Amino acid sequence: MPTAAEPTGATDPAALAERYGLSKSSIRPPLNSYLRELWSRRQFVLSYARARTYAMYAGARLGSFWQVLTPLLNAAVYYLAFGVLLGTKNGIDNYVAFLLTGIFVFTFTQRCMTDGSRSLALNLSLIRTLHFPRATLPLAYVLNELNQMLVSLGLLFVIVGFTDGVTWRWVLVAPAMLLQTMFNIGITLVCARAGTFVSDISQLLPFITRTWLYASGIFFSLPAKLAALDAPSWVIKVLALNPISAYIDIVRRSLLAEHQANQLPNAWKIAIVWSFVMLAGGLVHFWRAEDRYGRG
Repeated sequence: MPTAAEPTGATDPAALAERYGLSKSSIRPPLNSYLRELWSRRQFVLSYARARTYAMYAGARLGSFWQVLTPLLNAAVYYLAFGVLLGTKNGIDNYVAFLLTGIFVFTFTQRCMTDGSRSLALNLSLIRTLHFPRATLPLAYVLNELNQMLVSLGLLFVIVGFTDGVTWRWVLVAPAMLLQTMFNIGITLVCARAGTFVSDISQLLPFITRTWLYASGIFFSLPAKLAALDAPSWVIKVLALNPISAYIDIVRRSLLAEHQANQLPNAWKIAIVWSFVMLAGGLVHFWRAEDRYGRG
C-alpha cells in the first residue's frame, strides 16, 4: 500500500522510468535506422579490423608475412595429399594455380564463419559497456578476412601471370570477390547470432566447413569429374547450387584459360542470387536479436 507521500505506481519500474525520463539501455531500433547507424560506424569497423590484423601477428617473428605463408603452407599440404597421393592433379593443367584458387576462395568464407561465430562472445565487455550496432563486430571480422584474401589474390595473380599469362578476364575477379564478400557478410551475421546463444556452434562449425570443403570441387574439376563418372546433368546442376562452388568456378574461369571448357552451369546467376539473399537475410536475422546481445 503506497503511503500518502508516495504516488501510486512509484514502485513500478516502468512508472519510475517514465517519471525520471529513463529509457532502455538496449533496444532494437527500426531496421532503416539500424542500417544508417551501422554506416555511421564504418570508421570503427575499419579501425577494429586493422587492430585485429595487427594483433594476430604481433607476437610472431615473421609478423604479417604469415598472411602469405599460411595459405601457401595449407596449399602445400593439400597438394601433397590430393594432387600427388590421390592423383587429382592428373588431367588438370597448372594444377598449382587451380588448387590455390579453390583454397583461397573457400578459406575466405570458412574463416569468416568460424571467427564470426565468436565475434560477440569474445567482446562481451565491449558490448555491455558501450552502445553501438552489434553488427559492427562481425563486419570487422569479415573485413579482416577480406584483407587476408586480397593478399592471397595478389600472390595468386603473380603465380598465374608467370604460368598462364595475363588476360582481360582477370577483371572479372573483382565482381566475383564483391559477390562473395556480400555472401560472407550475411552468413557471418547468421553464425554470429548462433554463436552468441548456442556456444557449441563454434565447436560444430569446423566439421560443417570441412564437409563443405570436400563437396565444393576444390581439389578437382567438379564438372569434369562428374562427366567422367557419367553423372546425370541434374546432378551437376544441383551441385552447382553450392555457392562456394560458384564463386570458385568464376574465379578459376577468370584466371585460367583451360577452365573455360569445364565450367559450372549458370555460375554467375547462382552467385548473384546467393549473395543478395544471404546478405539481406543475414542482416535481418541478426538485427531481430539486437536487443538480446550481451545479456545474461
